[in-house]
Amino acid sequence: MIPKLMQSLTLPVAKMQASRRQFMLGALAAGGGLAVGYRFVAASPAIAGEPAADDGGAAAFTPYLTIDGDGKVVVLSSQFEMGQGSYNGLATLVAEELDADWSSIDVRGVAGNVKAYGNIAFGGTVQGTGGSTSMVTSWERYRKAGATARAMLLAAAASEWGVPPEEITVENGLLAHPAGKSAGFGAFAAKAATMPIPTDVKLKPPGDWKLIGNAKLKRFDSARKANGTEQYTIDVKLPGMLTAVMIHPPMFGAKVKSFDAAAARSVKGVVDVVETPRGVAVVGEHMWAAIKGREAVKVVWDDTAAEKRSSSDIMAMYRDLADKAPVAVARKDGDAEAGFAGAAKVIEATFEFPYLAHAAMEPLNAVARRNEDGTLEIWGGHQFPDVYQMLASQIVGTTPDKVKLHVMKSGGSFGRRAVFDGDVVVESVYVAKAIGFRAPVKVQWTREDDMRAGRYRPAYVHKLKAGIDGDGKLVAWSDHVVGQSIMAKTAFEGMVQNGVDPTSVEGASNLPYAIPSQTVGLTTTEVGVPVLWWRSVGSTHTAFAAEAFLDEVAEAAGRDPVEYRLSMLDPQSRHAVVLRLAAEKAEWSKPLAEGRFRGVAVAESFGSVVAQIAEVSTDRNGNIKVERVVAAVDCGLAVNPDVVRAQVEGGIGFGLGAILGEEITLTSGKVDQGNFDVYTPLRIDAMPVVEVHILASANPPSGIGEPGVPPIGPAVANAVYKALGKRIRLMPFARTLNA
Repeated sequence: MIPKLMQSLTLPVAKMQASRRQFMLGALAAGGGLAVGYRFVAASPAIAGEPAADDGGAAAFTPYLTIDGDGKVVVLSSQFEMGQGSYNGLATLVAEELDADWSSIDVRGVAGNVKAYGNIAFGGTVQGTGGSTSMVTSWERYRKAGATARAMLLAAAASEWGVPPEEITVENGLLAHPAGKSAGFGAFAAKAATMPIPTDVKLKPPGDWKLIGNAKLKRFDSARKANGTEQYTIDVKLPGMLTAVMIHPPMFGAKVKSFDAAAARSVKGVVDVVETPRGVAVVGEHMWAAIKGREAVKVVWDDTAAEKRSSSDIMAMYRDLADKAPVAVARKDGDAEAGFAGAAKVIEATFEFPYLAHAAMEPLNAVARRNEDGTLEIWGGHQFPDVYQMLASQIVGTTPDKVKLHVMKSGGSFGRRAVFDGDVVVESVYVAKAIGFRAPVKVQWTREDDMRAGRYRPAYVHKLKAGIDGDGKLVAWSDHVVGQSIMAKTAFEGMVQNGVDPTSVEGASNLPYAIPSQTVGLTTTEVGVPVLWWRSVGSTHTAFAAEAFLDEVAEAAGRDPVEYRLSMLDPQSRHAVVLRLAAEKAEWSKPLAEGRFRGVAVAESFGSVVAQIAEVSTDRNGNIKVERVVAAVDCGLAVNPDVVRAQVEGGIGFGLGAILGEEITLTSGKVDQGNFDVYTPLRIDAMPVVEVHILASANPPSGIGEPGVPPIGPAVANAVYKALGKRIRLMPFARTLNA
């Protein structure tokens, strides 16, 4: 089943260039094809496919929006909302061109129309949310959808009033004519939806924007999130619904040999205990019954093919491999070895990064129900809906069009719900099928399930070496990266070219600094721990290694860290501009108060560049607190500045928690961590004051959900060195600071 899916998805991906940045970050300008420095990806039509059906009676204008008789505008989002604000961004694009009333806007996730919803940055062949591409893929077509609906409303009003459409004005959801006629969108919605869809609509020039770029525009969904009425998959309740919890293998790669469910079946509220290809499921009338039943199940596992090594064994192997020559070369400029041989001084360092969990607030879940007509419905955080639709149809022996996905909002993901084997989605279908589809089934993971069932940021080791001449100029650089491939053996395996998975080396193989000779090598390991993209993917470790090591080089050269970086950057480059902006806003050149120390880092990811200056304090016991972070961001045009600011703030908190104390470890193949008592995301009292400065830009939007994460680690590490004289090369920081 999975290989069949892989074959169907791999072909178009394999034809793409072997660069994840090129693959993920093609972008469109308003008037055509601006590639923002990456390979141009052809756009799908702005108005593609048939208008979406609306089961609430609203008029469907295009696949991207509906308007009902009360004037409510519902934007139909191709992008999955997991807290990053993609729904708000799409709503802004539509409402701007539609001249809608912001208070009348809502957004609903949709799936099942690749022609309309395929992610342009992914080549348009698959619908998906990831790589910080929501605004990249939506920038043109959702604005065109709003402008198209506006033109259709004008046509309907002109026909009804018997006046030329150009005499009608549209503002804040109201159509008006100088003769005294006026009406809201709802009055013409039904008729307007039947009007011919215009093929060429003009988009507003930036000078006419009221919503796009409006720093005071607040998210349309804030109130219901604050008052608890927002609905997530965990909130889904269907008539007669049962709840299932899984018993997953304790070691990755183990299989069920046998199980004894006699005691579990006697637990009040337990309905059934069934085996699935992903483990044993205990089905109950409610969550508590399922959990208590699970505690009574005895499973015998076949661990013949399981990964049995401890993480300490894996990291020891990585260190040994890092000392050897790389298996593949990701970048080679000049002759690094000759550069080292002629250098006045050579600096070396090794950095280690552990496995990391995504640890989203809402643990994984999905609900499956088969209807009397044979159709299947699935509720869930469908980050890759086409994939899940296909997998579900194969499990039940039907066609994808018979599978309806309810795209729910998710309490976080960070990449965790973008999986190619369906994960919890297929579990819900397997369990429902195993009980004969006699009731809807919600599969709900606990925090411990979520922490121990795999899909981690891979562990990595970097071995770096730099050579400087007598004047302190950086003349040679090498970085040997050792770790697992995320893309190998997935639908994206075609992107692994000449032994290089671009997700392993992004942020290392594209350093912006002018270094005459540099080499980036990669050794990809075979380990049975399931890995996955994690917020900012490769740059989570490459940016840390490069930027922390660069501070060591600057020190060896006797140079200021900011000045040293700028000396190797084109003064007009995005990196230089944001670095200067961050330094200015942080008053880098001014001395700090006693007990305060600064560190700097700059990194590019997902088409955006972020510079951060971290300010830390220390007490007499050597404890470190991050007090303040000043960030400067170039993410192209900021559709929603408030959301951009929030994403950078959240990325700093997310990244800070990871580098200070988070790690997934294994003992004899079993994951040690289970909950937030031992896996420790950042606590609220450790969150620093954050200032975000957004660079004004006329370029199309690039990514923002992830780029705030990479610089925070090295910026803090560089500040810690100034505070304590300790270089942080082993993650998390606690391993060094508590040593």
